[in-house]
Amino acid sequence: MQQNQVSRVTHHRLEEETALRAARYTGEGRIEVGEAEPRTPAADEVTIRVAYNGICGTDLHIVQGHMDARVAMPAVIGHEMSGVVEQVGAEVTGLATGAPVTVMPLRWCGECASCLAGHQHICQRLDFVGIDSPGALQELWTVPASLVVPLPAGLSLQHAALVEPLAVAVHDVRRSRLREGETAVVIGGGPIGQLIAVVARATGAAVILAEPDAERRAFAAAQGATVVDPIAEDLAGIVEAQTAGAGADVVFEVAGTRGTALDATRHARTRGRVVFVAIHPEPVPVDLHRIFWRELEVLGARVYEREDFERAVALLAEDAVPADALITRVVQLDETQTAFDALLSAAAMKILVDVQGADEQGAER
Repeated sequence: MQQNQVSRVTHHRLEEETALRAARYTGEGRIEVGEAEPRTPAADEVTIRVAYNGICGTDLHIVQGHMDARVAMPAVIGHEMSGVVEQVGAEVTGLATGAPVTVMPLRWCGECASCLAGHQHICQRLDFVGIDSPGALQELWTVPASLVVPLPAGLSLQHAALVEPLAVAVHDVRRSRLREGETAVVIGGGPIGQLIAVVARATGAAVILAEPDAERRAFAAAQGATVVDPIAEDLAGIVEAQTAGAGADVVFEVAGTRGTALDATRHARTRGRVVFVAIHPEPVPVDLHRIFWRELEVLGARVYEREDFERAVALLAEDAVPADALITRVVQLDETQTAFDALLSAAAMKILVDVQGADEQGAER
């Protein structure tokens, strides 16, 4: 969606006598679309007319019931989004009505030990907006102005819905300290694994991506990665062959299985870095002897910081990310349940929800 379409999103429904709508998780795998009440922004808030919302792995966990103790049902979820400013609070500066924006969906307390140490993004009382509080699967979304990230003119709003997951990948790569000329192994070729590979390549690193799904391997190969089927091929042997026996400088564990967690340290060179990106809800085995023997660094990487969001916006604006190829499908708000069902049953890359219905119909890519 180009800038001349932003006004269409901004004014969509303003000429209609139609109630606002939202998609809500109601439990037991169900998403229901119904009416929503608009909320006038407070002095420090902004109301956004949401254009597109991407569905991510965390959203799938929610709909599968894995986070029922955390979300307050019926819950408006969603946090990978783009839109335009609809209204600003009286004290908000620097944001104008009609401006294209996205949201960094983290609210922190500013008082806990993590915040005081400068790590606000992993606040001990973190409100992840779209999980712990209402999210973006609604036509009008009111959030604190401090969460709003401006977008450059001309950036497609469809592409801009990828800023949040791309910021995750930017943070993961930045956390790893990956440098030009190094080798990175990415275990898992889902959306975040693919984006990590793209950011790693943009950093100037060589990338080996392990993924059992053939279509996902083909996608990564088209972006310049060496791809490996970890079921049919010897990943360890390929890593050794490409690094003259040394091992990778960085290994990203993104698949989130017991086996890949145990295997991750096997591929790292002496004093290499192993970054655990995937969410493991239960404890899993890790090869501590390998960590000791090679003096490996083990790092966790969670969410992102503002600089990661801004870097993600820049990469999309520079066309450094294959956004069109990543977006598998665009569906209407009424089809949100269908989109969740599709992602739970197939290895689609990224499905976007067209919240306003600005596209004439859902598009297959």
